Amino acid sequence: MTNLNLKNILIFGVSILLIACSNNEKNEISDKVITFESQKANDFFETQYQEDLNSKPEDQTYLGIKKDADKWNDYSDVFAAKELKHCKQSLQWLKDSINTDALDSATKLSYDLYKSKLENQISDYKYRLYNYPVNQMHGMQAEVPAFLINMHQITDVKDAENYIARLNGMKPLFDQLVINLKNRQDAGIMIPKFVFFKVIEDSRNVITGAPFDKSNRNSTLLEDFSSKVIALDISDDEKKNLINKGIDGLLNGVFPAYTHLIKTLEEQEKVATNEDGTWKFPNGEAYFKNALKRTTTTNLTSDEIHQLGLSEVTRIHDEMRIIKKSVGFEGDLQSFFKFMKVDSQFYFEDSNEGRAEYMQEATMIIDSMQTRLDELFITKPKAALKVKAVEGFREKSAGKAFYQDPAPDGSRPGTYYANMYDMASMPSYQMEALAYHEGIPGHHMQLSIAQELTSIPKFRKFGSYTAYIEGWGLYSEFVPKEMGFYSDPYSDFGRLAMELWRACRLVVDTGIHTKKWTREEGIKYYTDNTPNAELDAIKMVERHIVMPSQATAYKIGMLKILELREMAKERLGDKFDIRKFHEVILSNGALPLNVLENIVNKWVTTELEE
Repeated sequence: MTNLNLKNILIFGVSILLIACSNNEKNEISDKVITFESQKANDFFETQYQEDLNSKPEDQTYLGIKKDADKWNDYSDVFAAKELKHCKQSLQWLKDSINTDALDSATKLSYDLYKSKLENQISDYKYRLYNYPVNQMHGMQAEVPAFLINMHQITDVKDAENYIARLNGMKPLFDQLVINLKNRQDAGIMIPKFVFFKVIEDSRNVITGAPFDKSNRNSTLLEDFSSKVIALDISDDEKKNLINKGIDGLLNGVFPAYTHLIKTLEEQEKVATNEDGTWKFPNGEAYFKNALKRTTTTNLTSDEIHQLGLSEVTRIHDEMRIIKKSVGFEGDLQSFFKFMKVDSQFYFEDSNEGRAEYMQEATMIIDSMQTRLDELFITKPKAALKVKAVEGFREKSAGKAFYQDPAPDGSRPGTYYANMYDMASMPSYQMEALAYHEGIPGHHMQLSIAQELTSIPKFRKFGSYTAYIEGWGLYSEFVPKEMGFYSDPYSDFGRLAMELWRACRLVVDTGIHTKKWTREEGIKYYTDNTPNAELDAIKMVERHIVMPSQATAYKIGMLKILELREMAKERLGDKFDIRKFHEVILSNGALPLNVLENIVNKWVTTELEE
């Protein structure tokens, strides 16, 4: 008799005993089984999360963990293949080892999400080269120094030594990057020509200043490292020694890393083309279809998303005409757009004083909203939020505003970044909407609350579904309108302008990647249909090109949240509580939109039964 047969007989015997038990005893055993099986699944999720985190030093630093703070992530093909193998093994374990019928509801949701995550990673492996590791939005040439400046804190000598190790480690890190760029070139995934100037300029900016040249100005990284070391409570000799070691790291690690990268980019630029859409890739149509599915967590086609965008643009234009009429403006909507683009009353002075004034007012907007959060939320984040200007070395290529989550241990606050490079792109009438989206009640509420949840596994606390995350951000621009904010009609126009911008994204993103629109056609669509500055339009179209599908998430996610809210209002009537609705939306971490819909429906049913 084999061990397997013996095991089956034992299981059969246990089953007979369970059937013979009384109902009460059977329920008690069932509860124990559910508890055991759910714990087994959650232990697996935790183990997998920690294993993944242990292999990614940069992720550790983002979370405030200093375990491998002297290292960088591994971006090699060998590591990617190793991850794929691990995903397949993990998926098989889930299927073989967990009885999904014996999971409590919360763990079953985690199981479904984790299983789907693994399946997507395995399926998407064939597209692992379908991105641009250097680009003007989030390329490694800018993100690596930004990471050291914003994430790598120095509170003691060991932190400083880790920073130095990372400076020295940038040469092998960028050697991997160069290999990845060449592999993509061989696979037909070439950066569009317009990107090269921007990323080469970013790269040269990093190695400009002391100790790379004889100028009297410190380079960005030397300024950051030396200022952090000088702030330490150690002797002057120790500080001098650390700074000298840092200079050696800059010269022997950073300089050759960027020199090698720049040389590679200059070579690739010679053979790059002006073709912008993913249609140029091998199997580009299938890739973009998959990208839309991952970004929106829906089955909407490119054509459906394109048409939805056109419809939303028309609707928002009509609402803008009402505001135009209310402020007594004579002329058509295009003339009103031009007025909003050029009238000095809507713009801060292009000076240090003007930038400081903008930052001060942005902070006041967030502080004002902070006093009203009890009207919207039951749970509020513990993490603080600060407003910060985008650093000079990357402000020219970076987006106009974005959010950086806090460290879970409280060592770093959440940050709303505003880009002060081009003040003509930062009109006063868009200030409120930007602050609400990136700060409060937008991403700071959402992402900080998710990190602070104790009832879900870590892979969900730090998970990311773009349509959910950015949908909430755009929804958060709208909610203050219902609270009496945007009292100035021009500010309300700014809110609509921001929503219009996201509607246009649906049109242009799909236009570029499936309808073969050129970069210039995309720019023209924005300048013809929005009041935004031309530089805004250029940056957005260039973002569409290097981040296919990403910008479709905002409007798709917002519309779904509003749809769910209206459904809940209609079914619950007087029992509807906006605070409870937001609690349901935010208390499970990031979710695919179809899963979010199921959860909201269950909540509504429960509320009706009470």
